[in-house]
Amino acid sequence: MRFVMVPGGWQGGWAFDEAAAELRRDGHRVEAVTLVGLEPDGPVDADRPPNLDAHIDQVAEIVERGDGTPVALCGHSYGGMVIAGVADRLGDRLDQLVFIDAYVPDDGDSCWSLTSDAFRELFVSGVRADGRWVAVPEGLDPRARPHPLASFLQSVRLRGDLGAGPAPGRTFISGGAWPGSPFTELTERLRDDPGWRVHEIPVGHNIARRDPHALAAVLGALPHHSA
Repeated sequence: MRFVMVPGGWQGGWAFDEAAAELRRDGHRVEAVTLVGLEPDGPVDADRPPNLDAHIDQVAEIVERGDGTPVALCGHSYGGMVIAGVADRLGDRLDQLVFIDAYVPDDGDSCWSLTSDAFRELFVSGVRADGRWVAVPEGLDPRARPHPLASFLQSVRLRGDLGAGPAPGRTFISGGAWPGSPFTELTERLRDDPGWRVHEIPVGHNIARRDPHALAAVLGALPHHSA
């Protein structure tokens, strides 16, 4: 399996380092993406923050570079917005779509519209310095970088339905009912949806950092959807 992994807000591909190493040891290919604007040395153009479309375009290009190996496209948190947009465009190129404690949007949704009031306040307070970049919240890894507000605010445009159709397979991995989670109701709804597999790794939101072994185990056990 080829895994393309998209991190959540403020984080880079480094967030998946440990889980990716385990998957590679088991023979999988893994590409952990650092979204444009979140580069380790800072954004190329700080005056033009990228939006959600820019992130979807970036990840779609990575998926399209494949050689036919089945692709599992994974997104954590905000990354769910990105992979939903990619899947809408390239669903026939994907074998699995995996939301890791992530937003699962319908057409017209945004990270802003789907998240909790606590996270909206975090975005607003974090962007006060310049109105463009949301400051890194306290407690995140020192490699985290300010996140472009535009990508949190822009609505995703989806032509299809993530819950319908023959491909790709759909999995939601919950971090459990951590305080302030915007995913609690979503998790319960998807548990009752026969079109989804739901797993729980109850370590809180940042699953890849808190229990990379369990995450790698769930991902490595994903069946080929075409099988």
